[in-house]
Amino acid sequence: MRFYDIIEAKGGIVMIDISEKIYNAVKSIIDSWQEEGIYAISFFVYSNEAYEYNGFSNVSSFAISYNTEEDCEGAGQYDEERWNYAFWRQDESPVITPDMPNELTDLLFDWYKENGITNIGEEDDDCYDENYNYIGKGPVGHYELLGLVSNVAKRLQQEAFIEKKFGRKLPIIIHGLEYAWFDIEATQNANINGEADVFLKAMKELGMC
Repeated sequence: MRFYDIIEAKGGIVMIDISEKIYNAVKSIIDSWQEEGIYAISFFVYSNEAYEYNGFSNVSSFAISYNTEEDCEGAGQYDEERWNYAFWRQDESPVITPDMPNELTDLLFDWYKENGITNIGEEDDDCYDENYNYIGKGPVGHYELLGLVSNVAKRLQQEAFIEKKFGRKLPIIIHGLEYAWFDIEATQNANINGEADVFLKAMKELGMC
């Protein structure tokens, strides 16, 4: 069972509350976007050893942004310049920020505690297979946050909020600086109507997943 399924099945007051609060925060930010030519939305979930919160280090943050046709200079449908976040403008709106804690950051760590998620920020040393492919889930807390974020994105797509806002379907890409296997899984989970199919095909063709 994937973590996304566990979140949906398990329930609980704190769990439901944080999902709803993340959803409302993200929806409010996206609703404020007015720029023309937006073709993809980034849900950037990123851990860093420099990020600290309440005695924990190597914790994860969450920010959202977008890219436009002008930003990618009309790159081809499967070009790296269109899909690799390294080429994007990266004008991010923070949602969960360990370095500058807000209500959602505090609630996330309460949620970790409520669900018995301990040793936040620690990572298993044995996280590569025999072919040196990364099979880990990032530092403790990262995969769990990714699951929350993925389900929020899924809800936005299910409710057709993105399509109504922009007049067409857009992919919500869930990722870090690298496109790890769990980022691809999270993106597939979120874009239930095939909104991210071109992105996913591009990642395969570029050898990035």
